[in-house]
Amino acid sequence: MDRILGIDYGRKRVGVAVSDPLGIFATALDTVSAAKIIDYLKNYAETENVVRFVVGYPMNMDNTPSEAAADVDVFLKTLSRKFPGIPVSLEDERFTSVLAHRAMIEGGMKAKDRRDKNSVDRISAAIILQSYLDRNNK
Repeated sequence: MDRILGIDYGRKRVGVAVSDPLGIFATALDTVSAAKIIDYLKNYAETENVVRFVVGYPMNMDNTPSEAAADVDVFLKTLSRKFPGIPVSLEDERFTSVLAHRAMIEGGMKAKDRRDKNSVDRISAAIILQSYLDRNNK
């Protein structure tokens, strides 16, 4: 079944989310070391039919790329080279960490658990992917 993967790329950790087969809902999937993300994606793509990557792109409030965009640009080149048949879409990732924290609070997650950056990265990836899905399913 077709899957779309959402990616919140960071220098140390990468949050990954996946769509349901119909491309309607995003679900937080995993947090992976940045050094191991390509291998993780390869393994995932061996068992699931990945039809698109949606990568969060860091922007400033004036719509210019932020400093972190340079790291994402390097990752995007590697992603395109390793997965030439899978299209990549960029999604503005402004405020995703704030929204992830809010979702954790509203979901009743304990303060100690909310400090876990792995959870924030996974949820941020799901927010990035859900934003893409919502805009493209209208």
